[in-house]
Amino acid sequence: MSEKPERTGSSGSAGSSGRADEPGEKFQNPVAGFGVTFKAMFKKRLTEQYPETPKTTAPRFHGRHQLNRHPDGLEKCVGCELCAWACPADAIYVEGADNTEEERYSPGERYGRVYQINYARCILCGLCIEACPTRALTMTNEFELANTTRESLIYTKEELLAGLQEGMVDSPHAIFPGMDEQDYYRGVVTEAAPGTVRQTAVSKGEGDKPDEDPIESTRAADATRHDKGVDA
Repeated sequence: MSEKPERTGSSGSAGSSGRADEPGEKFQNPVAGFGVTFKAMFKKRLTEQYPETPKTTAPRFHGRHQLNRHPDGLEKCVGCELCAWACPADAIYVEGADNTEEERYSPGERYGRVYQINYARCILCGLCIEACPTRALTMTNEFELANTTRESLIYTKEELLAGLQEGMVDSPHAIFPGMDEQDYYRGVVTEAAPGTVRQTAVSKGEGDKPDEDPIESTRAADATRHDKGVDA
């Protein structure tokens, strides 16, 4: 009698290579997997206690932008719009305007009248910083930019402008006497000149007389007619 050929097909006890599982192997594999988890239980925790303990960022961290000032308080931004052109996310909007001797915001001919950054679009890549020719725009270590509305993610010039330090006078104000724009960038000007005072920001509506209330005007006119005995 001829012997029956052995069956070479796969079965429940054979792997894909045709090798049968060794006794107890199907129990060892799960145990080995749990062993990795068990060893991780004794490692140091990486939980950050935020926001109670703020995390320290790197010195060159790409955070919220800042519009810088000269040492006397004038703005470094000249309204060239190069940052807006360099932005790959189209997150920056700039409108430049001309300085006047009665209302000067920067040492040069122009300044940034309107400056906005939309942090709903900004990817914090830093290309705008590289494009700025006057170092007017830099990035801070502030990273808390989350908010509840889209409107609140659009930062205006007033929110981005750096605060005043000792020796500064808020813009607009006159340029340092005897100095020009190049002296500012060479670092010759180190503080505001003695007696420097802030100019009236006419472009922002300062110094204009408030609009007269039409209702109050009508009441005043009626009172005048009544005093003169004139019927309405």
